[in-house]
Amino acid sequence: MTSDTNPETNQARYWHVDAFADRAFTGNQAAVMILDTWPDDAVLAAIGAENMFAETAFVVRDASGDTAQNFSEYELRWFTPACEVRLCGHATLAAGHVLLGLEPERDEVRFATRKAGQLVVRRDGGSYQLALPAIPVNEGEWPAAVAALGGPPPSRVFRNPDGYNVFLYGSAAEVLALDPDMRALAAMGDHQFICTAPGHDTDVLSRVFVPGAGVDEDSVTGSAHAVLTPLWTGLLGRDGFTAFQASARGGHLACRLDGASAWLGGNCVTVVEGRFSY
Repeated sequence: MTSDTNPETNQARYWHVDAFADRAFTGNQAAVMILDTWPDDAVLAAIGAENMFAETAFVVRDASGDTAQNFSEYELRWFTPACEVRLCGHATLAAGHVLLGLEPERDEVRFATRKAGQLVVRRDGGSYQLALPAIPVNEGEWPAAVAALGGPPPSRVFRNPDGYNVFLYGSAAEVLALDPDMRALAAMGDHQFICTAPGHDTDVLSRVFVPGAGVDEDSVTGSAHAVLTPLWTGLLGRDGFTAFQASARGGHLACRLDGASAWLGGNCVTVVEGRFSY
């Protein structure tokens, strides 16, 4: 869309959403922008840096004309302030919240992504459910990361070659006491450092550090729970559990494993709606 006052300025509809949140100023912040067409990647990166949220979700309507039952209505990409990411759960939930709010007669929306396949957000009463690919991890070692996380060593370490790393601790207190060396973690690359333990008021507690992608401690991380869902359902011996990500803002999730999908339940709150000029 073109601004009426400056023909050289593009504008897009813009929402600031708190995802996995029941009230404003909790959960994880995401920007959602609906675009007519894809601009250059450099523009998307600049907008992500301007927003300074863990992720900005960019949505473009899928113009392929595919009418198959499982076709995706929208294309979706995510940018942190530093880079494009392969998967982002909370910003996908925020994008679903925005689009379903614009079309209240619909019950779900499907997104085509470049590296994570098709993602689905559907209504669940007054809340939402988000389907992400369940991400497997294998037990391994990473002594340098354990040292950089600080605190007592975890009981087990699990890794995935796409950069998802889980550090399993014996108690929530150990996870809450971690004081990571963010510079050291960032030097290890664009990895998620997912620290988890049995929870207090929930089945599972976690903290997630992603300094290599420009996010020292993430508020509530959907993609991390796509890892934790198959891991913890196996450890707990059941197909679902409740979770709390113990960041400064904090956020609750309901996690369920269904075949190859991790279903994450949560709410969203719109904080700002307007137009973004670029």
